[in-house]
Amino acid sequence: MEVEADVAVVGAGAAGLSLALRLARPPAGAVRPQVLVLAAPPGPARAAPRTWCFWEPDGGPYDEALTASWRRLRVRGGDGTPVTSAIAPLRYKMLRSDAFEALADRAITSGEGRVSRMEAAVDRIAPAPGGGALVHARDARGGEVTVRARWVFDSRPLPRLPPARTTLLQHFRGWFVRTARPVFDPSVVELMDFRTPQPAHGLSFGYVLPLGPREALVEYTEFSRRVLGTDGYDRALREYVGRVLGVGSYEVTGCEQGVIPMTDADFPRRTAPGVFRIGACAGATRPSTGYTFSAVQRQTAAVAAALHAGRHPLPPRPHSARARFMDAALLHALDRGRVDGPAFFTRLFSRVPAPRLLRFLDGRTSLAEDLGIGAHVPVAAMLASALAVPFTPRRPPAA
Repeated sequence: MEVEADVAVVGAGAAGLSLALRLARPPAGAVRPQVLVLAAPPGPARAAPRTWCFWEPDGGPYDEALTASWRRLRVRGGDGTPVTSAIAPLRYKMLRSDAFEALADRAITSGEGRVSRMEAAVDRIAPAPGGGALVHARDARGGEVTVRARWVFDSRPLPRLPPARTTLLQHFRGWFVRTARPVFDPSVVELMDFRTPQPAHGLSFGYVLPLGPREALVEYTEFSRRVLGTDGYDRALREYVGRVLGVGSYEVTGCEQGVIPMTDADFPRRTAPGVFRIGACAGATRPSTGYTFSAVQRQTAAVAAALHAGRHPLPPRPHSARARFMDAALLHALDRGRVDGPAFFTRLFSRVPAPRLLRFLDGRTSLAEDLGIGAHVPVAAMLASALAVPFTPRRPPAA
């Protein structure tokens, strides 16, 4: 089967669906390209359900699909000392992938037929004779599908990360738990709880998203060089839920697990004429935190605006050069043991107003604000890493 479209979006995760949503809701008078979203059929190529968290003011475009949102965050040092912060005018928002997919499907279905979706696993993307690209895929029954498109936006995970000076992995496992008695405060997120054993390189913490007094998503997270086995995560979660949180009797109603590369690699955004990457595979993940969703929104908004205006739609870099350099210095310092990760983040949250710190973590602060925040970090250690980063060679990640 052969299909033609102006735009092919490969992948139906956060980046692919965000772009499809924006193209399904064009402004008045905009160019309206014919768009085809290629979503992987059920099976190993389709990502498991997952949770995205981000911060923004009330009234965001996805508020109707949120699982929950909060106005307060808490960070606990290794000794248990809490730092609780109000984040108004922002909210910390939790969006489940299945709810986001349903929202996107409604927008696509209710549109004027300019955006459609097909379940097909993409094998390869190649330049097309005469311009554009050919997307070679197989549908759910194994039939061959060829999509000819002027522009292709590929959001699939990379098979291998680009060379980098430092690469840590943010790896985690979460339990959706239901407790026998009320133990959670639904008004505050436990953003980083450092009452966990710390790895030799990097850091670890507990993360609690309360959905009610007796329900929460509880995660054990590490920033380190290597992932754990499932048994290792479950041991850490049992210790954290039972001993640290002291929740008593509980049941696990669901699980999620993931690995997010935290790297100062340079991610190419164009792989061939008319073929672009978007999302995490184009560097949307913030290397110092692992947060991705907000940068995906900025990047896909810029791409959609270019397509609606009839301009060349090269995706912008998701983070500024200054933000990328600061992240490279922090990754270098964490990996080399120059800074104590728990003390570093606890100090920042205790000294910097939370709304400003969240804007900083999102790359939205001015140079003057960045310098002010920098006064609260270990200056000598961070300066040493900042001076070392330009002379550190980029190497392919370890297998």
